[in-house]
Amino acid sequence: MTYQTLEIEIKEGAAWVWMNRPDVHNALDEIMISELSNAFTDLGQKDSIRAIVLGGRGKSFSAGADLGWMKRAAEYTEEENREDALKLAQMLQAIAECPKPVIARVQGAAFGGGVGLTAAADIAVAGEYAKFCLSEVKLGLVPATIAPYVVSAMGERQARRYFLTAEIFRAEKAAEIGFVHEHCKDEQLDDLIEGLLSSLGLAAPDALGVAKDLIQTVSNRQLDETLMNETAELIASQRLKPEGREGLAAFFEKRKASWVA
Repeated sequence: MTYQTLEIEIKEGAAWVWMNRPDVHNALDEIMISELSNAFTDLGQKDSIRAIVLGGRGKSFSAGADLGWMKRAAEYTEEENREDALKLAQMLQAIAECPKPVIARVQGAAFGGGVGLTAAADIAVAGEYAKFCLSEVKLGLVPATIAPYVVSAMGERQARRYFLTAEIFRAEKAAEIGFVHEHCKDEQLDDLIEGLLSSLGLAAPDALGVAKDLIQTVSNRQLDETLMNETAELIASQRLKPEGREGLAAFFEKRKASWVA
């Protein structure tokens, strides 16, 4: 598939999805939103892909909404605005619910929608000069479509601060509050990601997708008999799947599982 705003690299079973509008700091517009949705849907269905890395070419990860797109949206009707916002929400959902593990590689600015992209990923790592900002309230707006992912990633208490103050917070603070998992020097980002990809490569492909679904199943639910039964049924069915049988056999036979390179 050919993209106008993205560059896709396939390396050793991992897909690197690069937002490729460096001249505008990878700002999101209608085309990029649609292409990100399509890319993650397509790559998520490929058996040959074990994980996906989302990054930005140039100085920034993503500076948020494209100015031209914002100007056009200002002239939309209420229904057109609703449809436009829904496409952004669906793109974030495509990333968050992709059956493959998704790693956000953040360098430079991640503002507005860029914060949402970071939050929608399963794992987020940031370079030392990465900076984040939820600036919407300064424009009389709110970070609505990205809110479910951002609040989940940083927690309600931190969201109360950064949604309301629109402060810039940097990589060290983002790691401190748990919004990103790790931060490092920019030149070490790819080595850090390669280490994560190596760890993911030891896991059974189907189990990774099921594990992602499991997080959604148990998140924000109180442990009760229904949840206990659901999780018991899940592990029972997983043990009987070919991956489960192979993984246990490999463990007891002290050999690599079939999916490990």
